[in-house]
Amino acid sequence: MLEDLLRRKPYNAAADFVDAPVARGFGKKIAFIDPDHSLTYAELQERTCRFAAALQSLGLRPEERLALLIYDNVDFPVAFWGGIRAGNVVLPLNTLLTAEQYAYILVDSRAAALVVAAPLAKTILSVLDRLPRLRTVILIDAGATETAAFSGRDVHDFSDVVARGSADVFVAPTLSDEVAFWMYTSGSTGDPKGVKHVHTTLMAAARLMGQGVIGIREDDVVYSAAKLFFSYGLGNAMAFPLSVGATTALLPQRVTPEAAFEVMRRHQPTIFYGVPTLYASMLAHKEMKRGVGSDRLRLAVSAGEALPADLGKRWQSAAGVDVLDGIGSTEMFQTFLSNRPGDVRYGTTGKTVPGYDLKIVDEQGREATVDEIGELVVRGPTAGEGYWNQRAKSRRTFAGEWTYTGDKFSRDADGYYHYCGRTDDMFKVSGMWVSPFEVEAALATHEAVLEAAVIGKEDADGLIKPKAFIVLRDGYVMDEHLRETLRVHVKECAGPWKYPRWIDTRPDLPRTATGKIQRFKLREFEG
Repeated sequence: MLEDLLRRKPYNAAADFVDAPVARGFGKKIAFIDPDHSLTYAELQERTCRFAAALQSLGLRPEERLALLIYDNVDFPVAFWGGIRAGNVVLPLNTLLTAEQYAYILVDSRAAALVVAAPLAKTILSVLDRLPRLRTVILIDAGATETAAFSGRDVHDFSDVVARGSADVFVAPTLSDEVAFWMYTSGSTGDPKGVKHVHTTLMAAARLMGQGVIGIREDDVVYSAAKLFFSYGLGNAMAFPLSVGATTALLPQRVTPEAAFEVMRRHQPTIFYGVPTLYASMLAHKEMKRGVGSDRLRLAVSAGEALPADLGKRWQSAAGVDVLDGIGSTEMFQTFLSNRPGDVRYGTTGKTVPGYDLKIVDEQGREATVDEIGELVVRGPTAGEGYWNQRAKSRRTFAGEWTYTGDKFSRDADGYYHYCGRTDDMFKVSGMWVSPFEVEAALATHEAVLEAAVIGKEDADGLIKPKAFIVLRDGYVMDEHLRETLRVHVKECAGPWKYPRWIDTRPDLPRTATGKIQRFKLREFEG
């Protein structure tokens, strides 16, 4: 039972996710498959044991940080679960960051060891002299030149490390309340923060969201366009499927609509996880059809940003399957509020995932009434222990049992939650709250608009009004006629005071590597 899992006791997550499936008879079943390799559950167990034993022989001590800079392929789960098994704290790193961002995270985390794919090693080399605590570097698919470049550190080849470790099955004597891994926030509002998660987080998320809401089964094949370095992807493609003995298809390269369609055709997944931007791009692509290329597709899931109602309806019509919009956070690891199969209301974020408690509070901390906008706070078993070395921010976000999400929501009379925007992005016009997301969703329903982002801007009288940044669809050119058409369209769809007073066009919108719009950068453009 979940209650037993959450009591403080000896517990290592690798035993539940890697060893238990083998004990249940899934040893010969494929756990992970990428374009070049596959990995059965038995092979995953053996390789994680070997890697964990090798880490110990290399001198990596319990609780020391092991950073992973690895593409989504079969090496990722070996390194991740090997580190967990060994009692290290594992840090999956975004593969799309800059050298400066890697330097910041590796210095902040005091990582003692790093597993890095050869194509990414050059970026780390450029900041290596600023990482005195990084003792051990383990390279994947590197040649002699790359290996030699890390001279002065304890450098090893990943395959060699795995091969020489003992295959004896073991787990380090960790506790259920012990920190197992960190996930760094995307930095959509500033420098990323390391969120500390304990060993029980993974199975709690798998049971509550993966099994309880999505209904993942042993016979499922899943594909998550969201990568494993992202908490959304780590749950989708690692925790959820392993918890029931399912199979995960992995794609190492950056996701494009073409790449996503290829995975769907090749591996015929039953569950597809994406983000709103990708869903919009796939809908606009010539290859879009029912099943999205997979004859077995039964469900799609969306998170990362709120899914506009029009986009969800168009996806359902074109793909023939619903897309479940939900919200989670790095702080809560995975989804705690979601639509669910058989109960989808597009334009809402659904209802509370069973096992969590939610409430909406106003600026004075009072619980909001029906349809009143406030900040969403959540209580549940996947909450992080806090931010690493960020005491003041930890106290503001992790307030006792409750976690403040920084997201503005309202709840209607039927119990469905409506996303309004990030707390820092909301603004008032004529004394009434304006949700950037609501204006963006209205703009996105116009045939000329591919995507939009909205911020508040002061007018000549010092009053805040909406300003929109638009990416146009092919074949459209912005002029005063189109601007006025879009203003009228928003007035009709969202409300007469919410229309954008200014509309600029851009070739694209600034986003984090996980796809979230960085509105603070748009505000910076305004000076």
